[in-house]
Amino acid sequence: MIRVLIADDQPLVRRGLALILAPHPDVEVVGEAGNGAEAVELALRLEPDVVVMDIRMPVLDGVQATERLATALPGSRVLALSTFDMDEYVVAALRAGAHGFLPKDVSPEELIAAVRTVHAGEAAVAPRLLTRLISTYVRAPARERRPVPESPTGLTPRELEIWRLLAGGLDNAAIAVELDISVSTVKNHITGIFGKLGVRDRAQAVIAAYESGLVEPDRRAT
Repeated sequence: MIRVLIADDQPLVRRGLALILAPHPDVEVVGEAGNGAEAVELALRLEPDVVVMDIRMPVLDGVQATERLATALPGSRVLALSTFDMDEYVVAALRAGAHGFLPKDVSPEELIAAVRTVHAGEAAVAPRLLTRLISTYVRAPARERRPVPESPTGLTPRELEIWRLLAGGLDNAAIAVELDISVSTVKNHITGIFGKLGVRDRAQAVIAAYESGLVEPDRRAT
């Protein structure tokens, strides 16, 4: 059973999300919060598996609430919601510790699939959508960028190559085809990359690639 807490400042949206999730036998909606502060309070009390978190809320916004939960309750995974899929607040939520994000106009099937994916510990973000968003909004000033050495944080040449492809939006299967290796080998390399970079998931690895300068933002992204 996946225990879900819904946080959104609009009662109709909360009710709609609950109605979408309720029919699924593996999901239980355990609470609803109307702002970020209430979401943190309820999460600490209820310890849900997944928090479906609106980004823009009063009292405490979804980014700040996500950051607090990532520290105080790491077992609860946050799935951020945004009105737009090109929203700089979503990148902030990923940095704060969210395991994924969805635009609010997704289908019910996409929502339940994302909840299950986040619960499993994976990033619920389509690789190409993630790349487009980050390449538009991640703009680390030059003075803050960390130069990428030949082997950053001990990455092997093959790991560096896979990190670059991952940041370019390729999924594991596409990386395997590109490098003519097995998908299981790609997965093993990615696990090692995450450990050496000190990131939790694919989303944070892509952010790290842009912020380090390993890959450059596409100024033409829309």
